[in-house]
Amino acid sequence: MILPIYAYGQPVLKQVAEPIDKDYPGLEQLIADMWETMEEANGVGLAAPQIGKSIRLFVVDSAPMQAEGEADKGIRSVFINAEIIEEAGADCSYSEGCLSIPDVSGDVDRPEEITITYQDESFQQHTRTFTGMNARVIQHEYDHIDGILFTELLSPLKKRMVKRRLAKIRKGDIELKYRMKFIRG
Repeated sequence: MILPIYAYGQPVLKQVAEPIDKDYPGLEQLIADMWETMEEANGVGLAAPQIGKSIRLFVVDSAPMQAEGEADKGIRSVFINAEIIEEAGADCSYSEGCLSIPDVSGDVDRPEEITITYQDESFQQHTRTFTGMNARVIQHEYDHIDGILFTELLSPLKKRMVKRRLAKIRKGDIELKYRMKFIRG
């Protein structure tokens, strides 16, 4: 089922999400719904807070973000209770966007490499190192479960430039491309 994506301004997007266990109610269906919702919105990642659930869960399909002819270098994974345990390499700048903040983008500096520990949908524990675009997409979604939006990482000038646009998104005063949930007024 395609779920509404919570728009900028929704309080759940600013909360630090809670860990879950394998007995979380309806988890299998929730994960399936998150994949369907992300794909319908043409996203490459979706975190549970973006659908109104303050839990440490996100999905990533980074294949569309890979260089032409290198989609096989992307990852398609579920991350539960993720914790970034190490960052390495130089900070790289790249223009990011977000399904919760449509039609806003800006350069964000992130480390080129991360090591992350997480559980998959079967609650098998993994510790993996990711680089490049895979690391970037994971870090963006990881920020969501820590209550951080990419707009907070923009330069002061860019923050001022998008301020009016963010106010319109908060009110729902935008053209919709997919189902969203707004704060009205």
